[in-house]
Amino acid sequence: MRAETKTGDVYWMGSHKVAAGLTADDTHNSYLVCNDRLLGWIDLADEVRPEAADVVGYFRGKGIRTVLLSGDRPAACIPLGQQLGIDEVYAGQTPQQKLAKIEQLNMISPVAMVGDGINDAPALAKATVGISMSDASQLAMQTADLVLVNQGLKNLPAALSLGRKTFHTIRENLFWAFFYNIVAIPVAATGLLSPTLAAGVMGLSDVVLAVNSVRLFVRKLD
Repeated sequence: MRAETKTGDVYWMGSHKVAAGLTADDTHNSYLVCNDRLLGWIDLADEVRPEAADVVGYFRGKGIRTVLLSGDRPAACIPLGQQLGIDEVYAGQTPQQKLAKIEQLNMISPVAMVGDGINDAPALAKATVGISMSDASQLAMQTADLVLVNQGLKNLPAALSLGRKTFHTIRENLFWAFFYNIVAIPVAATGLLSPTLAAGVMGLSDVVLAVNSVRLFVRKLD
């Protein structure tokens, strides 16, 4: 963050990068600089959500690679990644670097990005699926494709499972729709299927697809 007073004083608040020429001590979270003079620093500690380890463990069990993108310093991010079992950790990331990393990962496979801060918004927009929480910043929620409510992080595995089952249902519906048309159209073209019966068959196909879709309400999420 940068601010300038009416008298021309310029203040900077940020990571060690804003004070790199003023102190070699990079162990603090945020530094306050005024006119190239170090005024002080602020130390903050993130509280790990109690369900975070279980959520990461769920993804590992499904063979999904997990990546931590954080603007915090490596000394804080690396132990956190090891504690939670995250596969890759990238610390000291600016919003532009987060965006570039998501673009790189998108070229390999579909990417789901979970974020709740203003700095996460560009990466959320670029990911295949951007996911935020209901207690996140307004910009993150507006950018995300999916917003998880009620202590949302614990609902992430259920959202993934529901998405997979929905995609599977769509594929099933496409199969049955094509099956009915592939069978019915040649039969109708030969005159063996009356218009009344053809209309009934098409109506029945709609019923089959609707019933198959309704099964999502009773399918067990895993």
